[in-house]
Formats: sequence, structure tokens, C-alpha cells
Amino acid sequence: MKMTSKSMAAVILVILFGGIAVTTALGWWATETTKEPARFSEGEAAGEYNPLDIRGSYTFGDISRLFEIPIEDLAQAFQVPQGVDPASFQVKNLEDQFAAYAGDLGTSSVRLFTAFYTGLPYDLTLEEVYLPDSAAAVLLAKAPLNEEQKAYLAAHTVITSEVSTPPAAETVAASTPAPAATETHTVEEGKVAGKTTFQDLLDWGVPKEVIEQIMGGMPPTTSTLVKDYCTLKGLSFSEIKLLLQAEVDKALKK
Repeated sequence: MKMTSKSMAAVILVILFGGIAVTTALGWWATETTKEPARFSEGEAAGEYNPLDIRGSYTFGDISRLFEIPIEDLAQAFQVPQGVDPASFQVKNLEDQFAAYAGDLGTSSVRLFTAFYTGLPYDLTLEEVYLPDSAAAVLLAKAPLNEEQKAYLAAHTVITSEVSTPPAAETVAASTPAPAATETHTVEEGKVAGKTTFQDLLDWGVPKEVIEQIMGGMPPTTSTLVKDYCTLKGLSFSEIKLLLQAEVDKALKK
């Protein structure tokens, strides 16, 4: 039997839509991709999702669902801007949001946060990973951190409350860098106080090595307040202030 063009078109439509109907009924057809990271294959966490496989295309909604982390904690930790739905906020947006900071805050930060928050394994020797101070605060309040993790956190936290503010919802949607906030930084010359930054100490002539010896290290960015760093590392600012003031006085007399 010779088939006309109209008959051929009808047959093709039946095959096409009939196939979709069958595969949909069997659960083989999906119009959306299902995000599911790799699982640990061995150890105590065998069968659990591996935070290292979190991708930039994941949303906080995906992470909350997969790793059972409250969406509110994720939003607070990574400063999701007001007016933006945290569930639809993509991890890759963090690179633009925190572009003004040192430490490469982005997808790796979310992986580390997720591992620390859930108590899942994470090899800290793979790469240097930094977290915004807001994420560190959430972890210190709610995560089952051991001493090694607390020490790592203290050395890899970036103070994000001074350089810039979270971008507006339209900025995130457009994936453009967050504008830096204008803030006046005024300190009394040579006097260590609450507004003193690490850069102030360096400008006053205190050697970096001396600061590291007193503080037990240096933050990733020298614009960090000495007081904030003391709080993060559990140091007494009043005691540290006296030690630093002595070094400042010594440096300014030279």
C-alpha cells in the first residue's frame, strides 16, 4: 500500500507522542534534570551524599533537600539578599556576590560548609577553602565541630561585614558583581582600639611576623578588624590590645 504524505505525518505523530506517553508512565521521561551528587562508597558515611560533588548549578533548595540543612541556615550563612528566594538561589552566584573579598568564596565554600554542618567527611588537605564570617557563625552555633575543624575555621574565615553589603535582588539575578559599600574608616594614629585593622598595624610599622606571633596567624584580608579576629579565634581582645600597643609604640619610636 502506498502511503501518502499526510498518512506518513500522522504515523510519525502517533509514534512520537505515543512513545512519550509510554516512557512517562514507566517513569523514564523527565522534563527536568534531577540533581543528585555522588555518594560515599565506603567508610562510616557509605551511601550518604558527598558534599564534594555539589556543583555551581545547584540551588540552596537542592542542598537543603539533599543534605537536610534548613534553608534558613543556608540563607543566613551565605547572606542571601533580601527579596531573593533562598530555595532558588544558585551556588554559582556566590562568586559574584563575594567578588570583592579575598579567599575565593564560592562553590568550595558551600561544599565545606555542608560537610561541617552535617558531620560528613571532608579532606581539608585538598585545597584552601574559605568561608564568610556569617557561615562560620552558623557552624560554631549549630555544627558538631571537632577541634581540628574549629582551628581550620578560625584560620579560613573572611570578615565580610565591612567591605561590601549583599547585593540587591536584581543584581544577583543579573549575575553582576556586588558594589562595594562606602564606609569611613577612622582610627586614632598609633592607638590600638576596636576600629583598628591589621593594615593599620602594618602601616604603623609593626612587622607582619610580630603580628602573627601575637595573634597566632593573619586573616586572608588585612582590612579585617583585630577585634573581630580575636572574637573568631577565641582570644581576649583586651590582652591582645596591650601586646599590640607595645609593639606599635616601639615601631613609632624608631
